[in-house]
Amino acid sequence: MEMRAPVFQIHKPPPRPSARVAGAAAAGSCAAAAMSRKRLQQLVDSLGRSTKHFNKIEVECLIKLFDTLVAKSGNRFAAIGFDRNMFRDALYSAFGMTDDMIMDRVFRTFDRDNDSCISVVEWVEGLSVFLRGTLEEKIKYCFEVYDLNGDGYISREEMFQMLKNSLLKQPAEEDPDEGIKDLVDIVLKKMDHDHDGKLSFMDFEKAVRDENLLLEAFGPCLPDIKSSMAFEQKIFQDTHKL
Repeated sequence: MEMRAPVFQIHKPPPRPSARVAGAAAAGSCAAAAMSRKRLQQLVDSLGRSTKHFNKIEVECLIKLFDTLVAKSGNRFAAIGFDRNMFRDALYSAFGMTDDMIMDRVFRTFDRDNDSCISVVEWVEGLSVFLRGTLEEKIKYCFEVYDLNGDGYISREEMFQMLKNSLLKQPAEEDPDEGIKDLVDIVLKKMDHDHDGKLSFMDFEKAVRDENLLLEAFGPCLPDIKSSMAFEQKIFQDTHKL
């Protein structure tokens, strides 16, 4: 977790086009640029109104970053947005996230329409909560991440699965599963206010409001302060010039 790749390092650049292909692309570049500027302004205006925590200049920076990452990905299916692997690369490169299970759940939480692709709108709106959300918004977000099957509860089995996935390995002479089960019992005793053996949203919300450190009780699904500040400084560093 301490070793982090540079922010948004692109590992596989697209193959170099032939002269003929490059010429054809250049011929249409002016028209494409004009359309993209119009589309950009429409998106900035729309998201500037709907997104709570970014101003229009910051929204524009995030849209341009999205387009840059899509263009540099070399993935010919990326025209409509980020697939799971592209998004995972972004989470790792920018925020040092490495837990596959958690990253998959973050992807699903950003992907509001469940089409297995994160659009530019989902990207900006998701980052609004991910980076700058209120406690209330983050409670809702984290609960969605941890509710693995989407049934509205964090079950004992889901807690066991997430904790086993995220915790360090136990010494060989100990049974790791028994240690995890004991930890689940402790968590339930602390957070299960209605004593039904699982966490509802109300259970989770009350526990986190009483003790904020429980927000990420089942695995890190939000950026730490250092990586969040580094991301914003890099992406928004020139906003005062725009």
